[in-house]
Amino acid sequence: MTEEEPRLSAQEMIERLSPVLSLGLRVRAVAALVVGLAGAVFVAALWWSEPGPLPGRTHVAFALFTVFCLAWAGYGGWLLTRRVPLFAGEQVVAAWIALVASVVTAVVVGVVAVQRGTGLGLAVAVGGVFVAAALVLAVRAHARRAALLRRRRELTGGREEV
Repeated sequence: MTEEEPRLSAQEMIERLSPVLSLGLRVRAVAALVVGLAGAVFVAALWWSEPGPLPGRTHVAFALFTVFCLAWAGYGGWLLTRRVPLFAGEQVVAAWIALVASVVTAVVVGVVAVQRGTGLGLAVAVGGVFVAAALVLAVRAHARRAALLRRRRELTGGREEV
């Protein structure tokens, strides 16, 4: 028997070793999509149903929360449409969304606290915790992605196969 088995590229081996969208990743993607859309609808409905004229900073806050929700919905939709190995790219995207949302929210809460004269200390402390957690997640996601891409280069011998 001299039949030669077909040789697989490193990319094909990686794809066969793990499904492109595991069940856990699919669940997270659907959750991000559904919760993001529900949040956007809820915040927009609350914004539109407010009686009387709202202050400018309230409009900005509602708009930012709506954008954050739509960003998570877009992230969920993007994940569901991927048909290639992501090499932890989805974690990097999620970490950046979380980091931007945390920083912007912390700044808005800080500005509101200063304007109301309620003290900046608590706002900075709470905002700092959320920003620090998001930053840790971003650093870990980048490190994991870099390790996976390094491993892929090792498996492919430096060739980028698509």
